[in-house]
Amino acid sequence: MFVSLIGTWLQILAQSWLVFELTNSAFLLGMVSFLSSLPVFMLSLLGGVAADRINKKKILVFTQISFMVLAFILATLTHLRFITPTQVMMIAVLNGVVMAFDAPTRHAIVAELVGKERLLNAIALNSVAFNSSRIIGPAIAGILISAIGMSGCFFLNGISFLAVILALLMIKFRPAHRIQKRALFINDILDGMNYIRSNRTIVVLILMVAVTTSLFGISYVIFPVFARDILHVGVKGLGMLMSAAGCGALAGALSLAALGDFRHKGRLLVCALTVFPIAVMLFSLSRVYILSLLMLAVVGWGSVLSLSLINTILQQIVPDHFRGRLMSVYMVTFTGVMPFGNLIAGSLIQVWGASRTVFAGAFLCAVFFVSMNLICPQIRKL
Repeated sequence: MFVSLIGTWLQILAQSWLVFELTNSAFLLGMVSFLSSLPVFMLSLLGGVAADRINKKKILVFTQISFMVLAFILATLTHLRFITPTQVMMIAVLNGVVMAFDAPTRHAIVAELVGKERLLNAIALNSVAFNSSRIIGPAIAGILISAIGMSGCFFLNGISFLAVILALLMIKFRPAHRIQKRALFINDILDGMNYIRSNRTIVVLILMVAVTTSLFGISYVIFPVFARDILHVGVKGLGMLMSAAGCGALAGALSLAALGDFRHKGRLLVCALTVFPIAVMLFSLSRVYILSLLMLAVVGWGSVLSLSLINTILQQIVPDHFRGRLMSVYMVTFTGVMPFGNLIAGSLIQVWGASRTVFAGAFLCAVFFVSMNLICPQIRKL
């Protein structure tokens, strides 16, 4: 997956550059990102039911092949100069549809591969792969776009999916219990939602992901505003801001991987969710570049710790036959809601400015977390 994620970052940056060259529109840049996330918001619940009904390994092989084919189509159209903004948007939507089935299954299969006692370590290593690629991928992309062009980057991304497909084919997988197939997916979706609603701890943890990460937590789309207008460090400084957040996230993931299946996960979660909004507020107030880098590293650390711990706790307390549906709700709140959070942040920046908007969002996160901590004190005991 590490190899494939680097390829994905190549495509993300090359695709952004392609859209900007074709349209010269920052709005359409955001629109492509929104369209790729919208199917995750709308279809992830179906993806969760599929993960509970169907062999997860087969789903993942199919989704990875689909990602690969879409990357090759984008590479071919770009190389032949037939590509249009509409085609890029259509491919973005199709990638989002595939992601709606891939992401819940990919999260749900981990417990079946390693067992619940090694779940936190596996999820942490997954975060290590993601955040390492987030640091390495964009740096390589900047070089490769100049060397082999955007179509070459899309082609390399397509090739990178072979690493995941080959790994999946080599895995000896023993599926856990699957739900009995019914005529309508809606019945299984309703069963999953009723189970989630009946468990206060799960509801609170899911809400924490939605509020602190997707809706009111720091939005990385506002980094260019801080780099140019507030810290006055330009595009090179923007890269350093992104890297600082990535390095902090990587440090958090590595620390969790080293801890393994430790006790008192809830206490560390409380610590991470306390540190996260404080660091975001300090970043919003900072006018010193070095201090901003330091705060973003802390933000990355707190974000990865909280997300990895919530993911682990959710998977440890959920029955096997509900895991796919629970992970689909997790992905809706994590990835599917994020574009709406970006939309809110972008709108408020026009009225309040970037600093006030980010500070207000972090303050709301802190208030929400304190409230949930009082309503559901058992989280500290997890």
